[in-house]
Amino acid sequence: MAIAHKRLGKHGVLVSNICLGTMNFGWHTSEEESYKIMDRALELGINFFDTADVYGWDVEHGYTEEIIGRWLAQGGGRRDATVLATKVYNPVTRKANLPEVNSDGRSLSAYKIRKHVEGSLKRLQTDWIDIYQMHHIDRNCPWDETWSAFNSLINQGKVVYVGSSNFAGWDIATACQEASKRSMMGLVSEQSIYHLNNRTIELEVIPACRHYGLGLIPWSPLDGGLLGGALEKLETGRRKGEEFEKRVTENRDKLEKYENLCREIGHPPGEVALAWLLHNPIVTAPIIGPRTLEQLDSAVRAASINLDEEILQKLDEIFPGPGGEAPMAYAW
Repeated sequence: MAIAHKRLGKHGVLVSNICLGTMNFGWHTSEEESYKIMDRALELGINFFDTADVYGWDVEHGYTEEIIGRWLAQGGGRRDATVLATKVYNPVTRKANLPEVNSDGRSLSAYKIRKHVEGSLKRLQTDWIDIYQMHHIDRNCPWDETWSAFNSLINQGKVVYVGSSNFAGWDIATACQEASKRSMMGLVSEQSIYHLNNRTIELEVIPACRHYGLGLIPWSPLDGGLLGGALEKLETGRRKGEEFEKRVTENRDKLEKYENLCREIGHPPGEVALAWLLHNPIVTAPIIGPRTLEQLDSAVRAASINLDEEILQKLDEIFPGPGGEAPMAYAW
């Protein structure tokens, strides 16, 4: 096992190099199994847990936070052992609530941030959130309002750090500059889609994270299962679905080369995809979303895989990126 702890970008907090994503808890994974996964994660040294106020999806928005809250309430040092991250921006509809335009819409207004943090704290059964993340950019809300709301929460001790998710490079720059003008810490992390089959953020998001000292937390590291041995799973019937079959067909040439390479080096495709991310020094921790204990253990094994320069070059040939950072990737 090679779970290591590293600083979140330039900041002092130490987090595990694998982040436990909880998006499956409550609707794909039972509450009992979710407890086992979280307990096992701590045993393995994973202290970084990520959730969102909308997780729970078809059951109910916020249901995943409730499961985590009941797990934390068992005590045994669970809360102190966990760097806990959740998110705000999306609609959060609850069965007990009347329709309300702010909660039922998408925004980063001060009203919504204040209201939704209280909901998350209650569901998570905790007094504070370690990293409160903007789930998406809201360019219609002024930064004066948004940073004022976050600053208030920090001063009240309800939030320690503020992060972003799905921001463009220039959104990261703007947010950090606006925070600096107010003598605030600003963003500590960016969650973005990033994997072998989608390397778009190498153009501007990764350079922005490096410049401002943000930790990068890639989500969907296996491209929705496409990089987790999709051809074999499709052939054996372990993974079905019209959309999945369509994506496999569209990417078959790359996937055949990729899965053959994984067989050559003796590691499962999903573990190789995670190991590739972990070789990037700007990456703090890929988010894994295990539905089972077996999937959790597989992700941890990826942290022990060493990919040499030859293998990394072959992966680049199969899954070429955008050609480097902007503007050199497309200009001079």
